[in-house]
Amino acid sequence: MNRVSFRCGTYIVTGLLVGLLVSCESFFHPAQDMVLDYEEAFGDWHEYRSAGLGLYKLQQDLVDQMVVLGELRGDLLEVTPSADQELVEVYNFNMSPVNKYGSPISFYRLIGACNNLSQQLENAHPEVLLPDSKITPYTRLYGEVICMRAWAYFYAVRIFEEVPYIWPVLTSAESIKEYVNTGSTVIDTMRVIYGPDGYHNDTIYMDTVQLERAFLNLHAVVDTFTTHIIERVKAVGVLHNLINGDPSWEVTIWTKPAMHCLMGQMYLHDGNLWAAREQFDQILFYSDFNETEGWYVRYGLDAKYRATYNKFGEFETSTWKNIFLGFDKYEHILTVWFGKSYQQQNNLQNFFSKEEPNRYMMKPTHLAIFNWETTWKDSEIVTYTGNPGKAYMKETGIPGDFGRGYEASYVYLHNGNIMAWELVQEMLEYKRLGEYRTVSEIMAGVDTVVYKYTLRRNEFDRDANFPIYRAAGIHFYYAELTARGVFYQGENDYRGETNTCLTILNNGNYEDADPKQLGIRGRVGLGSGYDAIQLGNIIYLHDPYTNEITGYLDYTNNIEQKRRYLEDQLLDEKAREMAFEGERFYDLIRIAKRRGEPSYLADKVAAKFEGAKAEQIRQHLMNEYNWYIHPW
Repeated sequence: MNRVSFRCGTYIVTGLLVGLLVSCESFFHPAQDMVLDYEEAFGDWHEYRSAGLGLYKLQQDLVDQMVVLGELRGDLLEVTPSADQELVEVYNFNMSPVNKYGSPISFYRLIGACNNLSQQLENAHPEVLLPDSKITPYTRLYGEVICMRAWAYFYAVRIFEEVPYIWPVLTSAESIKEYVNTGSTVIDTMRVIYGPDGYHNDTIYMDTVQLERAFLNLHAVVDTFTTHIIERVKAVGVLHNLINGDPSWEVTIWTKPAMHCLMGQMYLHDGNLWAAREQFDQILFYSDFNETEGWYVRYGLDAKYRATYNKFGEFETSTWKNIFLGFDKYEHILTVWFGKSYQQQNNLQNFFSKEEPNRYMMKPTHLAIFNWETTWKDSEIVTYTGNPGKAYMKETGIPGDFGRGYEASYVYLHNGNIMAWELVQEMLEYKRLGEYRTVSEIMAGVDTVVYKYTLRRNEFDRDANFPIYRAAGIHFYYAELTARGVFYQGENDYRGETNTCLTILNNGNYEDADPKQLGIRGRVGLGSGYDAIQLGNIIYLHDPYTNEITGYLDYTNNIEQKRRYLEDQLLDEKAREMAFEGERFYDLIRIAKRRGEPSYLADKVAAKFEGAKAEQIRQHLMNEYNWYIHPW
């Protein structure tokens, strides 16, 4: 990646956070004569852009916390004996006040930096707020700042249930902490009105401001910051690849598609399904930048990341794992960039890898592995109309989702070596045959490891990029909307579109979609026939290890049960596609709240524990208050 082909200013501004660093090695070791005073800091575009890039460094600092809180509290990750005390506390839902994963300080830093830069832009370049003014790089940078601040608030409120509204005059972590802890404070702030010819005739005011502490819940955050975006953002995203030819810029900064993803996600969590759909339409029916490249579709789930099988239905290869090896504008929408050579690394490899000096502190749960290993390909069922009890499996098929599971999202280690996928496939076949002694012999002494962030990296790299929004995730959100139905043009106008949901999940043939799209399951070879997610009046139940029919559910004339079943299948499928990407716990919260059933989340999470501990966790999570961290 060419991250230094534009002028890279290095400075620390009074009032800006020390954390404002960019992807340029010199930023981490600034020479003393490069540390500027307030008056000098925003003298030209390059300093503004460097400050903007500093926001992304602060977003990098949140990635560890995002994964730990979004996944370890869910049902797909658990701690290992090597886990430190803070991770154990998160896992057991009993975090101490000093646990770093429960601290809001990194959000303070990012929001404070956004406040600072947005004020500078509004004061020095008021055209960013004028609706009819020309679009400039300052306008685009301002759009990035507003989106980043909205994202920080939204992510924080999902963790903490409510968040303090941080007034724009609060631009440092210290001032924000004082404000949050004291309830109200008086701050002397310098407000600069810039003169037409620069710094020679600026007017400086000293304002005394009384700040009353206010807290925002999810609805207030969504209402406030979607309004900010709608009213203030005219354009978003300074694309340096127009100058330096580096296409990765387009997916590592806030852009118009990323903004639509954020707004759709916010509306979805707030229950405004129609508004969410309007935002996600911009991704699934991508019109503003409608691009194709050969057989590939922008944000379409096509053959670019697919799994292939031989004529017998046996797995051969998968390119799906390449999603996590670099950047691609057809799948990635907003990705947090890391680079070892720039001393910008995360802790994900340290958390998950067993190769020293990494610590292997978290691993996939048996529930996560179950999702991949009990998926079947090339099954065939024989049914009898009017007599579902006579149905039987003509072909049980081949077990295992090897397109996204083994050697992509997870691996087994035996004596420190990765087991060959052929041996894992053989082990699953022995399970199908009921030869559990052989299964035990194969799996003796095996460690289960999250592999998604270690792919093709040595033990010291620790610089896997982290996707915040990617195409598959937005397709899942859209499928969720259509599974449940949306309200539009009036409160009582209700429409459920289960067929749209099924085609998004299975084969990509939803309304007006590019015919080259394959769907979420389809691109890994699981989207047709009985391999596809099924929804009918009769739902057949299967033994997970043999795939033989064990019974059936009759949902005739029971629309609500069908919707719930489809929603459950969707969440299971999302666990296969997007495990360990930071969203699992919030998906469970959203569905539990929509159903009005705390037991939905409590049962899911408790299932990864055993014995009395499972019931203890379940009872704890039956109280929605315990889904959140309360640091205030």
